[in-house]
Amino acid sequence: MNLHKIIRTVFFITMPLYFISCNSANDNSISISGAFALYPLGIKWTEQYKKLHPTIRFNVSAGGAGKGLTDVIAGAADIAMFSRELTPEETRKGVVLFAVAKDAVVPTFSTKNPYSNLIHHKGLTQDQLKAIYFSGGNITWGSLLDTIGKDNISVYTRSDAAGAADTWAAYLGGKQSNIKGTGIYGDPGLADAIANSIFGIGFNNVAYVYDVNTGRKRPGIDVVPIDRNNNRMIDADENFYNNTDSILAAISDGRYPSPPARNLYFLTKGKPTNTAIISFLKWVLTDGQQYVKAAGYVPLPKEKIKEQIEQLN
Repeated sequence: MNLHKIIRTVFFITMPLYFISCNSANDNSISISGAFALYPLGIKWTEQYKKLHPTIRFNVSAGGAGKGLTDVIAGAADIAMFSRELTPEETRKGVVLFAVAKDAVVPTFSTKNPYSNLIHHKGLTQDQLKAIYFSGGNITWGSLLDTIGKDNISVYTRSDAAGAADTWAAYLGGKQSNIKGTGIYGDPGLADAIANSIFGIGFNNVAYVYDVNTGRKRPGIDVVPIDRNNNRMIDADENFYNNTDSILAAISDGRYPSPPARNLYFLTKGKPTNTAIISFLKWVLTDGQQYVKAAGYVPLPKEKIKEQIEQLN
């Protein structure tokens, strides 16, 4: 599914969500709302599950992790796609998390950027990234890359309450509200804005940077390598951004830091009692795991899966 198709699909399917009853124990419809990060995999799961259970009707919409949480608490959705950890206040509202996969947020820039070769060679350190996203000041690419150039960096962030923004900010030692930049709604919109901003920088979930069909990065968007050892060059063990397989392997084995690598969740209001929802969640955690890697995500360890299933029993 290409990026523009994702954008069209997200907005097309958002509206029907609010006309569905979410709380009937005998209802064969399941409504899912929330994080853009989990949306592509959520669509894959619902499509495959419906082949096995054609009487089940799904309504899936992406609007950010915060919206998914709000919808579930309000009874407007059965399941939220959630892409960050809960705050203590949110935990007190009685919601339950089920880890279903893992991915990461990566810093992104445009392939049109004339500093591209230097960015790939040197990368940026955590401190440099923090200065870019949190300062809101005038920082040039030249000053960061030790070269001539006075082109200011344009920072882009999410305008919606987003797990990706919270996760990226957590890596830099802050919260989403600390990120200073132009707010763009949704992961697809943010990727599009960055691709079209020559000197821009932002962040995206892996699924919106890499095309799972080709394994390569989507046209127009690239990844800023993170210089983890601060030696001002990207070493062999830091160079894993070329394709889907390499970035997923780095997330899985810990070469890519966590955060911004993180678990992805399905979230419900209390322990589910609807048999249709329970059956779907159990399938996601068992047979549904076969679709995780192919969709561009990292499968969870067996021990973690077992813990999630026990929550449903």
